[in-house]
Amino acid sequence: MSLESVRAFFAEKAPDIAVIESPMSSATVALAAEAYGVEPARIAKTLSLRIGERVVLIVAAGTSRMDNRKVKAHFGGKPKMLGVEEVADITGHEVGGVCPFGLKAPLPVYCDVSLQAFDEVVPAAGSTHSAVRIAPMRMAALTGAEWIDVCEHRETPFNLP
Repeated sequence: MSLESVRAFFAEKAPDIAVIESPMSSATVALAAEAYGVEPARIAKTLSLRIGERVVLIVAAGTSRMDNRKVKAHFGGKPKMLGVEEVADITGHEVGGVCPFGLKAPLPVYCDVSLQAFDEVVPAAGSTHSAVRIAPMRMAALTGAEWIDVCEHRETPFNLP
């Protein structure tokens, strides 16, 4: 169902973007990078967080690490990763396939500035064997995401201003 909701999302909002499937699992950044032939930083991982009573999705470069202090300062509360069952219940996507597309119900989406170093990134597409290739700015526009800086960027291949 999740892969189908992502396909429906793109059919409606961006029919030129195709969901790609891989026989290899892409459930982790390393596996996804191998499956889709890109460096790990280009994998756009989606973090599902609860901050107080709110649930938000943060999409970041695959090699970036969330900085809890930055998240707390931005959102005004301590972030907590959602549990496996909670992720599926809330997003409609299984862990390893979570993405900001085709969600079960609308959720606030935020894109970390780490993604802006790339012309194209590869986020999951609702399952552990699917993804899309998309420009970060277009991903943010399609999902109504806000750009924020909430990750440590020391492992990414670029320097932020």
